[in-house]
Amino acid sequence: MENIALIDSFSEFKDDKSIDRVTLMAILEDVFRATLKRKFGSDDNFDIIINPDKGDLEIWRNRVVVADGEVEDPNEEISLTEARKIEPDFEVGEDASEEVKLIDLGRRSILALRQNLIAKIQEHDNTNIFKQFKDLEGELYSAEVHHIKHNAIILLDDDGNELVLPKSEQIRSDYFRKGESVRGIIKTVELRGNKPVIIMSRTAPEFLEKLFEQEIPEVFDGLITIKKVARIPGEKAKVAVDSYDDRIDPVGACVGMKGSRIHSIVRELGNENIDVINYTNNTQLLIARALSPAKVVSMTIHEAEEGSDRRQRVDVFLKPEEVSKAIGKNGVNIRLACQLTGFELDVQREGYGDEDVELTEFSDEIDTWILQELKNAGLDTAKSVLEQDVNDLIKRTDLEEETIIEVQRILKEEFDS
Repeated sequence: MENIALIDSFSEFKDDKSIDRVTLMAILEDVFRATLKRKFGSDDNFDIIINPDKGDLEIWRNRVVVADGEVEDPNEEISLTEARKIEPDFEVGEDASEEVKLIDLGRRSILALRQNLIAKIQEHDNTNIFKQFKDLEGELYSAEVHHIKHNAIILLDDDGNELVLPKSEQIRSDYFRKGESVRGIIKTVELRGNKPVIIMSRTAPEFLEKLFEQEIPEVFDGLITIKKVARIPGEKAKVAVDSYDDRIDPVGACVGMKGSRIHSIVRELGNENIDVINYTNNTQLLIARALSPAKVVSMTIHEAEEGSDRRQRVDVFLKPEEVSKAIGKNGVNIRLACQLTGFELDVQREGYGDEDVELTEFSDEIDTWILQELKNAGLDTAKSVLEQDVNDLIKRTDLEEETIIEVQRILKEEFDS
């Protein structure tokens, strides 16, 4: 193989790896110098001439001419007889330059050179991919399903770059087929053994935030800002929004008429229920809004424990019928409210002091059928009954007025004592 055709012989790398010719030339020179150093011990006396326009490469070895029999370093010196084979008029003490052909390096060196070139180009390509995707961390990205594993989905983008969507970063209802387009955010990018590993996520709160930016023009334009996001992926999310323009209703703008604007986001997230609330710097008001649809009566914010890394605790008092709304199915609503506000919220029924007693504890004093009637009305503790007006209890149960008054008297005596 002649040097003049060298660049063309490696054109496959340029085409496949999207590497520019100048960079390819620089890598070639580094690779050749490493090969020369291994073969001859040093590359200091070699000139490598690369012509990017013609795409050719020449290697010249420079040695000092010495008298026959006086060569001590064959790499640095050449005998007069050998020198005159290059140019017949060389004399002792002159510098002799000789072109080195690929064939002179030997078959093993050429194979090693090729492998080294492939590795260098791959390393260059990996570095560029790493830098490219590192700048995209936290950004929305789309790629196509290439391979489905039991613990991850392997994706390929339009440039053939590989991304990984682990099972832990997938929404529970996600189901993708090969060739299908998938959206998520670039969560992390790291180098493992010089290979960039790009992790995509669909469960991160930032994914929901980026979907808001894409689907709602006011968020994209900065007229509405997303202050906080809390998610239980695939189940429910709470998003606190604000606007510096008093003429804009941030919640209305995000939700749209009959939920028209937020519908595409909900669909993308596997019908994840999204509550959008107005953000405020008023802590108590923010907590009350975060617990919606429940209506808060009052709350007590406790001082943070010094030196503790636990979240600050807040006792939130609600009417008995509101407690289940505040907690939500499987505790989802209260968990999201805690995430959104940053407080540990302790939901309690509004009543007399901190302690309460189950109605079943009064079975010796109150007939079982009366207790069951109260339980059917959603009242299962002493406080929950005492908090009710007598007339309301008459409407909600089949109990007589006298019976209700007597029951409340018995329950009240328990707390008075």
